[in-house]
Amino acid sequence: MMTKKLKVAVIFGGRSGEHEVSLMSAKSVLGALDPQKYELIQIGITHEGAWMSGENTLAIFSGKASGELNPVFLPGDPSLAGLYALSQTEYTKLSDFDVVFPVMHGSYGEDGAMQGLLEMADVAYVGAGVVGSAVGMDKGIFKDVMIANGIPVVESVFALRSEIEADMNAVIEKIETLGYPVFVKPANMGSSVGVSKCDNRSSLGEGLMEAAAYDRRILIERGINAREIEISVLGNDDPQASVPGEVEPSREFYSYESKYIDGTSGLLIPAPLSEERAELMRQIAVKAYKAIDCAGMARVDFMIDKDDDKFYLNEVNTLPGFTEISMYPKLWEASGLSYPQLVDRLIELALERKADRDRTERRFRSNA
Repeated sequence: MMTKKLKVAVIFGGRSGEHEVSLMSAKSVLGALDPQKYELIQIGITHEGAWMSGENTLAIFSGKASGELNPVFLPGDPSLAGLYALSQTEYTKLSDFDVVFPVMHGSYGEDGAMQGLLEMADVAYVGAGVVGSAVGMDKGIFKDVMIANGIPVVESVFALRSEIEADMNAVIEKIETLGYPVFVKPANMGSSVGVSKCDNRSSLGEGLMEAAAYDRRILIERGINAREIEISVLGNDDPQASVPGEVEPSREFYSYESKYIDGTSGLLIPAPLSEERAELMRQIAVKAYKAIDCAGMARVDFMIDKDDDKFYLNEVNTLPGFTEISMYPKLWEASGLSYPQLVDRLIELALERKADRDRTERRFRSNA
C-alpha cells in the first residue's frame, strides 16, 4: 500500500534584510525533505513582496537559473484553500497543500505577519503562532516578558527612529547611562543585520543610523565580554531542549558575515559547561519558549559574562537559520536527531498544532 504524499509549500525570500539568508535556509530545507514522503511546492516572495511560483523557483531567486515564474497568491479565505495563479483578468487554482513551511527570516516572515495570514487561511504551518512570533521578534517587548518571568537579561534602553532624527544628542546621553561599549540593534531584525558594537559617541551615532535604516524601534544594550551559548528547542506544549553549543566568533562579535558569508566562526558542540549549568540553561530555555507561547521550534541564545560568570538570556529566535552551518540543526544532530528527522518532526508538529486549533469553538454558544 502506497501512502499519499503530503503536499508541503515551502515559502522563502520576502521583504526583509534577511531575504538572502532565507534563500540559503530554504535550499537546505528543500534538500532535506524526502521526495518519497512529500510533494514540494516552492513559493518565492520578492524584495518588493510579489509572490512567485513555478519550476526551479529557488534557483531562479538565487540567480542560478533562468525561467518564467507565475505570479501567485494564497487567499486568507479558507473556503478558497490552496495556491492560486494570478492574471490580469482572473485567478486559477494551482494546487492544494497540507502544510506550509515558511522559511522566512525577519520582517513579514518571522514577526507574526505571515503567521496571521496562514491562521486566516486555516492551514497548518511550521513554527510559532502569531503571538510567539511577534514577541520573539521584538527585542524590547521580549525583554519585558523575560523580566516578568524572572529570567535575567542584560540592561538596555530603547529609542525610536523619530527620536534619533529629532535629537541625536539627547538619545546618546540617555544611552551613555549604560556605559561603553554598547550594542545597537534594530528591534525587529535577526541574523545580526544592522547590529553594531559602539565604543564611543562617534561610533554610537553611526550605529544608531545603521539600525534605524532597518527598523523604527532601536534596542541599545550594555556590552559585556560575552561567551555566546545557544540551545535549540523543539515541540509544542511539551518542548524539549538540545545540548548547548557555543559560538566562537571569528570577528569582534557574531556578525552577519561570520554567520553566513565567510563561515569562519567556530561552533563548540556541546559547549564546555558544567553539567549543572548546562541543565539550568536548558530549563530556562524551555521556560522562555513557553513564556512567549512558542511552538514548533526556536533557538534560545544566552550570553555568559567572562568577567563575572553571570549568564543572561539574549533572545528566542522563533525561525532560526537552517543553512548548512546554522547552529539550530547542528545542535539537534548532536542530540541524536538528524536534519531529515528534524524537518519531518517539524511538519508533524505543524499538523499537531493545526489539529489542536481545530478543536477551538468559533461560534458563541449561549447557555441560556
